[in-house]
Amino acid sequence: MAYDHEEQEQMASLRAWWNQYGNLATWALTIVLAGYAAWSGWNYYQRNQTTQAAQLYNALQDAVTAKNNALVQRAATDMQDRFVRTSYAQMSALFAAKSAMDANDLKTAKAQLQWVIDHGVDAEYQAIAKIRLAGILLDEKAYDDGLKLLAGEFPAQFAADVADRKGDLLVAQNKLDEARSAYQLALDKAEQKNPGRQLIQLKLDAIGGATVKAAA
Repeated sequence: MAYDHEEQEQMASLRAWWNQYGNLATWALTIVLAGYAAWSGWNYYQRNQTTQAAQLYNALQDAVTAKNNALVQRAATDMQDRFVRTSYAQMSALFAAKSAMDANDLKTAKAQLQWVIDHGVDAEYQAIAKIRLAGILLDEKAYDDGLKLLAGEFPAQFAADVADRKGDLLVAQNKLDEARSAYQLALDKAEQKNPGRQLIQLKLDAIGGATVKAAA
């Protein structure tokens, strides 16, 4: 059926608009669709990465339970190589460090803890790694290195643990006044229900510290 005059005018206007803006509109639509595809692909990649990391983490946990340190270390290294930006990588490194310490392999334990410090994406995991590594440095009599490691900012919930470890390092250096201050700070920052409070108090008493009142 032939178009009437009004329809012909509308078609002419549409053709004119398309001639002027059609190429731009096509590119805009292409960009939108490409962006959506990239977003969908990224979400799929993230879900796939998380699933694979979880499976590898479960395998590492099985190796920890079996006390197979060699397998634990391989799984942790694989996790770090493939899923470096996940929390699973940080947790795996901490478990691998503990496994290495149990196997009396301090070199590997230190390397795993240092990996968390250098590559961790969560401040909490980095804090745990620093405190544990400072404990190894205490055993190795690398007191200044341990204190340097504990300098700087830490999440508030680790204040008592950091101060306690500083106190241990300072006692080892026979810096008793500074150690008392560190232990006192640890007690001030520790929650009342913290089971470590009694041990901190014993260490403070052992170097001549006064009995402190419970934290509010």
